[in-house]
Amino acid sequence: MMDFPEGRRYNSTAGMLKREYGERLQKLVLDAGFSCPNRDGTVGTGGCTYCDNAAFHPGYSTPGKSLLQQIDEGIEFHRVRYPRVKHYLAYFQSYSNTYAPLERLQALYGEALSHPDVIGIVIGTRPDCIDEEKLDYLATLQQTPFAISAENGAGRCEEGGKEGCPLVIVEYGIESCSDVTLKRINRGHDFECARRAVEMTAERGIRTGAHFILGLPGETREMMLEQCKTISSLPLDSVKFHQLQIVKGTMMEQEYSRHPEDFMRLPLDAYLDFMIDILERLRPDLGIERIVGEVPPRFVTETPWGLIRNVEILRLLDKRLEERDTFQGRLWQPLRQ
Repeated sequence: MMDFPEGRRYNSTAGMLKREYGERLQKLVLDAGFSCPNRDGTVGTGGCTYCDNAAFHPGYSTPGKSLLQQIDEGIEFHRVRYPRVKHYLAYFQSYSNTYAPLERLQALYGEALSHPDVIGIVIGTRPDCIDEEKLDYLATLQQTPFAISAENGAGRCEEGGKEGCPLVIVEYGIESCSDVTLKRINRGHDFECARRAVEMTAERGIRTGAHFILGLPGETREMMLEQCKTISSLPLDSVKFHQLQIVKGTMMEQEYSRHPEDFMRLPLDAYLDFMIDILERLRPDLGIERIVGEVPPRFVTETPWGLIRNVEILRLLDKRLEERDTFQGRLWQPLRQ
């Protein structure tokens, strides 16, 4: 078994960053007022069938506030739970956060990085909203030292070097490796588009993450386990998983009401075992950033797991990994070229 961070049996991304930076880095969710090409008609209309962005970001993150105000309020929000955190990552989450001209992206990312407590940015976007020009800019950005006084942030320096440059992470919503599934959920791109985006990003030395949803309509347990081979073959640094949640008012809610038999819905104990089956099949060096998602109860049609929080689910996962005496990568085998 590898020497996973924090004594865990899987490669926690939070633990990896703590090892690298010597401290916990907390994400601050931001809404910079971006749109989505799958809503405005560029790619499609109506968006992905499961999507309601309002269900996935905290109250301090609203587009009517400046980015610096959102950051300040986000720091106060997290200070109650994480009083010892000193440095933060500005997480551009809502909609497609590279879906704008490069000049606007430069201004927004620069504004977030100007905050004295922010040492990096995380950019959530779609694979079809990236291009070489934007990636070249991000590659340059992560090599540009902060010009900031020493009292405003441990690890920053004007001389350059890794510790003196912003951390830049690009996270792509891939959701599934199946083109059939991507078409059914009205995703607006195929898996090859996602593969190209990940490869272009990784080629420039930019940390690259991906997001997948477990339990999309038509996908079986076997399909989701099989896609672990593909996920591990991508040049990803980190990956997020979350269980499909049926959000009120979405097209997915209507589909679920008509064909519930097409959806794999697991109780928490079974989901944890399924998640472990996935971890066993993933590359051991692949960072695991999330295994479940949280949506406020008012947004969903049901809460089959009750109101259990992520931190408790992670504790249960650790316990179940020990009971099964297994770990991330135990069953992983590289794809043959």
